[in-house]
Amino acid sequence: MSGALLSHAEAGSLAPLRQERALPQSRMEEGINTRAPFAFIRYCVASPQACRVGKPETVEWSPSVRALVTEVNRSVNRSIRPVSDGLSDVWQANVAAGDCEEFALTKRERLLKMGLPASALRMAVATTASGEGHAVLVVSTPSGDFVLDNRLDRILLWHQTDLTFLKIASSQDPRLWRRLV
Repeated sequence: MSGALLSHAEAGSLAPLRQERALPQSRMEEGINTRAPFAFIRYCVASPQACRVGKPETVEWSPSVRALVTEVNRSVNRSIRPVSDGLSDVWQANVAAGDCEEFALTKRERLLKMGLPASALRMAVATTASGEGHAVLVVSTPSGDFVLDNRLDRILLWHQTDLTFLKIASSQDPRLWRRLV
């Protein structure tokens, strides 16, 4: 988990997504375009196949998909040694050690290889309850937006987490990001 996900100015300029516990929406509400994290843009330049454009799709939240997503979340959470990259914020997939971005990107790449649509596997940036910058993978389904977090083995709907979501990659083009409202 890296505090370098967002600059102080960038974090302050985003209107955070407030999570209503009484009447939660199962899908995140997207607002206007915003800047992608610079380290993610560098990742896309280095790994263009991981950032290809596609049509917006969701993945059906069937028992088999849920089991697959849960297993990938657990296995990646156990396979990467958590370390902060500090001020040198570099996003990579399939590493032995890394912070939240590496966990999320590795999960995304594994699920892509297993046939899930790229547009349903979206990177998102949030803050934790303690105010730390955090990145997660969001799986978009007709049943809602589910979060794969390296801090948990359970898969939760976005509003069931302790995160305040700031922005998310577009379903059509992961290099474009949207504010969350």
